[in-house]
Amino acid sequence: MFSLALGKEPIHAFTWSNTNTSLYYATRTSWTNKSESAYKNEWKDVIEHRDRDRGDTIYRVDFEDLTQPRIEIVTNISLRVVELICSSDGKRLVFSTESRSRQIESMEDYELYSLDLINHSPFTSIRLTNNQAIERNLKYFNNDFILFTVTGEGSIEGEYRDTQGRLYSLNVIDGGIHRWANQFTGSITNYALLEHGQQDVIILGQLNTEVQVYTQQSPTSPLIKQTGWNGTYEKLVTTYVGNLSRIAFIHSSLDTPQEVYFVNSIDRLKTAQIVTKENEIFTQRNLPKGKSYRWLNKEDGTEIEGLLLYPPDKFEQKNLSLLILIHGGPYTARLNAFRSDWYSCAMMIATEDWLVLQPNYRGSTGYGDEFLHDVIHEFLSRPGKDILYGVDALIRDEIANPKKLAIGGYSYGGYLTNWLITQTTRFNVALSGAGGVENVVDWGTNDMPISNFYFLDGFPWEKPDRYQREAAIFQLDQVRTPTHIVTGENDIRVPVAHSYLLERALYALNVPHKLIVFPNEGHNIDRNPWHEKIKIREELKWLHKYGHICVSTCEESLLSNGTN
Repeated sequence: MFSLALGKEPIHAFTWSNTNTSLYYATRTSWTNKSESAYKNEWKDVIEHRDRDRGDTIYRVDFEDLTQPRIEIVTNISLRVVELICSSDGKRLVFSTESRSRQIESMEDYELYSLDLINHSPFTSIRLTNNQAIERNLKYFNNDFILFTVTGEGSIEGEYRDTQGRLYSLNVIDGGIHRWANQFTGSITNYALLEHGQQDVIILGQLNTEVQVYTQQSPTSPLIKQTGWNGTYEKLVTTYVGNLSRIAFIHSSLDTPQEVYFVNSIDRLKTAQIVTKENEIFTQRNLPKGKSYRWLNKEDGTEIEGLLLYPPDKFEQKNLSLLILIHGGPYTARLNAFRSDWYSCAMMIATEDWLVLQPNYRGSTGYGDEFLHDVIHEFLSRPGKDILYGVDALIRDEIANPKKLAIGGYSYGGYLTNWLITQTTRFNVALSGAGGVENVVDWGTNDMPISNFYFLDGFPWEKPDRYQREAAIFQLDQVRTPTHIVTGENDIRVPVAHSYLLERALYALNVPHKLIVFPNEGHNIDRNPWHEKIKIREELKWLHKYGHICVSTCEESLLSNGTN
């Protein structure tokens, strides 16, 4: 092991050549010392918005002589490199790009490019794609084809339109693109290659609440579902050494904690051997049990599915205290999987004697593209009704106690929480995490304004009524529910201004509330483990304090009976 001085700028993408001792990496294009000094002298600590952003430089390091590695510039580009991959014959480098600021404002910033590493004078990048999608998870599967996924970030086939996860292959010679598993109605979550792509492609596909394993030999061949365990497969990887395949993956279900498994053949998944016992302690505890639960949105007849987690020793009992825990996204779903962390906290809350419903409302993956598209133009009101009809169903089935209802969620789940407490007073308590309340502020300050444009069908000045109609801020005078709010100080996905707006409104309305701001945290609370613990601790305190106290009379009629 040895160190290598590569300049001041941090590396954010790299790859090895498969045929020689070369390493390729990308950094932001460096300034000369003279240029940097001149800029600082002129601007001091003032920030030039946009103008300060720079594109990338791709470098090659030759390690043939380890005592004197040679570094050379391959190319400069005006965008930021996201991923780099090298063909197996070492002749071509392919990379994906994003905007220099990393703000998703224009799809023109997100394309694939290639560099001919053999016939160059000098290196010139060639644009391979020209579409309205963000390509991710690049892999070569022979020298002329690469695979990539697109998940809820535009469309390969035409104008911008979000879809469930899809898998594509691109011919880097003629530019032809083909979709794999095109008859699969769910969402592709990941993929891997068997024998470096000489055999099948392994595809992980989500359908409803399950993620199962599929294989396909080519885009036109049948998609074959492999026989495995119920639940969720994830993070599947393969190796191929000495004509022998090795496959490793993580598997879990609601009653089986996550562990790593190993198998030699993809068609023998049920014989996989467990490799780790990191979560064995959960098998020794009396944990919540769960099951699928379905209901109808009686307004349009759409069937909605969710997962119910019952408190320990109370499986399928009646008249339980209910928490609706709403997932973020919206392009994700709650799965038949074992999760227990600050975000996926249903298991922990159920152990505190709450029945937890995790609804896969309109916009969730795994239920078809039309189900996903149904949130367009009504990205709060429609999924909000899906959720309220689920509460109705649980009350009618006498599973939930109508006097002990709570609601909460993080990110998009926070948006929906903030929205729903303006629509009804049936919830005794609310847990709002990094949730939005106002769409113009959101469009102007978050890092992916293209989503606001897409969901609301235009800019704020083009659709002012819709921007207002689908925003909680203009209906916050209806809120009576004690609300606990958390946010990261540096969040730019759902800017912290939303939480301050909500807190100030609740303060003015004299509604019980509390705002907690985690310092130095972004949208994902992952910089300090104590912040994760404190979030759960304080939310549980709030549930215990207000969860069993009715906001109104606790006799509010069901949504399906024509009120609220």
